[in-house]
Amino acid sequence: MRRLVVAITGASGALLGVEALRRAAEVDDIETHVIVTGSGLQTLHQETDLTFGDIRELADHVHKNHDLASELASGSFQVDGMLVAPCSVTTLSSIANSYDANLVVRAADVMLKERRPLVLLFRETPFHLGHIRLMEQVTMNGGIVMPPMPAFYLKPRTVEEIVEQTVGRAFDLLRMPLEHTRRWSGLEPPRREGADG
Repeated sequence: MRRLVVAITGASGALLGVEALRRAAEVDDIETHVIVTGSGLQTLHQETDLTFGDIRELADHVHKNHDLASELASGSFQVDGMLVAPCSVTTLSSIANSYDANLVVRAADVMLKERRPLVLLFRETPFHLGHIRLMEQVTMNGGIVMPPMPAFYLKPRTVEEIVEQTVGRAFDLLRMPLEHTRRWSGLEPPRREGADG
């Protein structure tokens, strides 16, 4: 059984975390552990019609963000990957600086020190130099910062398709590839607008 931690923080894009839990629930050998911050819950209510109860139903285990005694706070607890979706600036900064004041940051710090996959869907734009330096710091420590950029070459028609593709790519980076993730398969032949002259 593979264990995945999903953290939903206060940045816009709560659907990214929800979709990650939905997709993981479809895979028999992935056990999910979710942490939702207070700001993450506010954003969830603002952006969706979902409740915390809906999140609880999607996850195998729910952890409180203030619970630094959780098993997720220890490297001896085997976890196969962690996804922060969405990742707020506050969370990015705390992870970059190992400011382990809550479980999201502590669990992420454990992933880095144990050399396990950590993917942050950093939801901010545009970036200033401080953001870029924080992303560099996380990257140098072994994490992966993945701003959720749409894959326009796949011609998404809905927000849901963009979210599905983004989450699918994040699972690739976690080394937990999902079925039905759309992938690049080369350029289509150009359409001929008229006869060659």
